[in-house]
Amino acid sequence: MLNKFVIVTGMSGAGKTSAVKILEDMGYYCVDNLPVSLIPVFTQLILNSADDQHSKVALGVDIRSGKKFDELEAVLDEMKHDEIPVEILFMDASEEVLLKRYKETRRSHPLSGKDGSIIDGIRAEKECLEGLRRRADYILDTSHLLTRDTTRTIRGIFSEGDDFNNLMISIMSFGFKFGIPNEADLVFDVRFLPNPYYVEQLKKLSGNDASVADYVMSFDAAKEFIEKLSDMVKFLIPRYSDEGKNRLLIAIGCTGGRHRSVTFANALYRKLSPIYESSVRLEHRDIEKDLRIKEM
Repeated sequence: MLNKFVIVTGMSGAGKTSAVKILEDMGYYCVDNLPVSLIPVFTQLILNSADDQHSKVALGVDIRSGKKFDELEAVLDEMKHDEIPVEILFMDASEEVLLKRYKETRRSHPLSGKDGSIIDGIRAEKECLEGLRRRADYILDTSHLLTRDTTRTIRGIFSEGDDFNNLMISIMSFGFKFGIPNEADLVFDVRFLPNPYYVEQLKKLSGNDASVADYVMSFDAAKEFIEKLSDMVKFLIPRYSDEGKNRLLIAIGCTGGRHRSVTFANALYRKLSPIYESSVRLEHRDIEKDLRIKEM
């Protein structure tokens, strides 16, 4: 069922493409620069789709659509008439800021004309979009906004009260002998604890086995560490979200990535998943590697 249909439009250089990417990170099915004449066809396909992936849709539409762009208002009127939940996000910025951005990127404005005047192109586009701007549900002026501010604002408008569902949290166990994950944001080393590998009955098991987990967590240092670790991660998550981060990888390592790191990754997952639910995923990168090497 289609619950949200956002048209992202506005001045070239004001951040429309970034806005579409932010919505995509929020779980919207996004299409950028779709020709106006295809919007009704696209809308009908979405309405006929039974895929939950298409319950929230965002379309990036701008002046590059050419002569057909002036038909957008008529298309929007038809969508409103058909009771499609369409909203317009209009990205804007001052002439001075837009001119500066174009000069920095050395790009030409799509309406610059034969003489290549950027300021003339900006003014022509502003006039062309005036009607669309008036009917916009949200106008976001990015003249003095950092990327993180733009992200925070768009999330505030469209997040539907789900504070941290837009931050995907991955917890990964790994072995230092196989290398630290390059994409990790936070890395924790649990090699300060006794290694179950040297306990004969635990050697071929993993942190997924209760006997190994019980052994690792039997130490006071382990119990204290998991509490401190989970408290710190809970403290950091909303702050990463406020800064516009959409993915957080927490890597926990031990020597081979089979016993201690797996135990702690599982324990941290159990601490976080009741709070952040579907936003948390768990992966054991090296859990079988060390055993395969030993058996060769």
